[in-house]
Amino acid sequence: GAAGTGQDGQEQAGSSPGMHRVLSLDVTLAPRDPRAPGQFGQPVAVPADKQEEAKSRWKEGNFNVYLSDLIPVDRAIPDTRPAGCSEQQVHDDLPSTSIIMCFVDEVWSTLLRSVHSVLGRSPPHLVQEIILVDDFSTKEYLKEQLDTYMSRFPKVKVLHLRERHGLIRARLAGAEVATGAVLTFLDSHVECNVGWLEPLLDRIRLRRTKVACPVIEVISDKDMSYMTVDNFQRGIFTWPMNFGWKQIPQEVIEKNKIKETDIIRCPVMAGGLFSIEKKYFSELGMYDPGLDVWGGENMEISFKVWMCGGEIEIVPCSRVGHIFRNDNPYSFPKDRVRTVERNLARVAEVWLDEYKELFYGHAPQLLRGGAAVGELGPQRGLRRRLRCRTFRWYLRNVYPDLPAPLARASGLLVNEALAGCIAVEGTTLAFEECDVNSTHQQFNYTWLRLVQHGELCLAPAGVLGAVGLRRCQAGSRSLGWLHGALATGHPGLVSDAAALPCQGGHSAGGH
Repeated sequence: GAAGTGQDGQEQAGSSPGMHRVLSLDVTLAPRDPRAPGQFGQPVAVPADKQEEAKSRWKEGNFNVYLSDLIPVDRAIPDTRPAGCSEQQVHDDLPSTSIIMCFVDEVWSTLLRSVHSVLGRSPPHLVQEIILVDDFSTKEYLKEQLDTYMSRFPKVKVLHLRERHGLIRARLAGAEVATGAVLTFLDSHVECNVGWLEPLLDRIRLRRTKVACPVIEVISDKDMSYMTVDNFQRGIFTWPMNFGWKQIPQEVIEKNKIKETDIIRCPVMAGGLFSIEKKYFSELGMYDPGLDVWGGENMEISFKVWMCGGEIEIVPCSRVGHIFRNDNPYSFPKDRVRTVERNLARVAEVWLDEYKELFYGHAPQLLRGGAAVGELGPQRGLRRRLRCRTFRWYLRNVYPDLPAPLARASGLLVNEALAGCIAVEGTTLAFEECDVNSTHQQFNYTWLRLVQHGELCLAPAGVLGAVGLRRCQAGSRSLGWLHGALATGHPGLVSDAAALPCQGGHSAGGH
């Protein structure tokens, strides 16, 4: 990006006009008590006589709360950035940011450590405010005690919601009152590392439609140690929209000469920690307000950003530690699984186009249950208004290594006993000599278990064992066929209503 002019500004040694080296602010480098437990990110052991207490307090946060309370709220952690990050240049005129942390019943010491890590390792002029959104916590210490503690930090504001919103809507409540040019969302059980903020804001300054994510490092839920992670990881998903991390293959790194400090394009972000320009977030319609509590919002925002002209990047020189918990310590309105599944079905209906069959094919219970996903009109209207690209474009250009065959298998339907194949003639079926080149004999076996030829599907006819053609209907149980590979012990295709004495053709989907 072009550097600003900035001739009259004081230049640091070796920096370009209008730019400076990333500020290595870290008030915790000279900790008050260097011998305190967990100092410098070291692991802590629970004393033998405290094992029972530690065990009984685990469920307060689904991590070792006893140890968290022993560790200083402003402990030092190691600078885990790749070599070269401290030499990197950023622009002098970076936008300011509002940092939004949402929580419900967060552990006191963990919440304080999250806030202190921001205050202690961020350039003060770039932090417009830190907004703590209390999503109707039940813990007494998160009311008046929290307000009193935070009142000594003028930039920290506490927003107490009067009813439970859930994480997604709580973030929107924080965004609404934020006054910074950029919104930076963080979880409430994190520790920001040295130099974490400027590299994120610098990406957004280069282009306002960039969404910048830090590398998420690990704070152990068991011994509270701060651990770095492998570089070259990016957020991905597998069907049916399961989020995960995947290493960029070594050969790709070598072929493209990717350095540890290089920006990584990210198909899907984790969702808890990212910076986005406030006006741009608003133009995107923020989060879909129809999503409940938690889950799927990272998919929704990721597809929306990429398909509607933006980019998501992981910034290796920005690093934030995070306690990964094996369960949410708070409740869901329904159960957790049903909430997340419903959210994902909403995302699929709005953003996946014809590929939503892959989603439902991997989670058929959602189609059968007819997941009540709510009103989709406004979200589909938003997509049209933003002139977003197709999901096929996303797969080709953003995430080409995701296997996404539209048919589960395709080929001929062979009756081995009679050595012939089923063919379509108009709207009826015929029996012919098999011919791999005949388009009339080509069928797809779809993710929704339909045996499809164009708009027509194989269906049981009146007589047991007889088959005919009907117009395809997604989700119709009577048109579904179970393939032998999925139904152990049966060689062909089995319908709910009849058995089809045919062998499936060659598989295209690896099944």
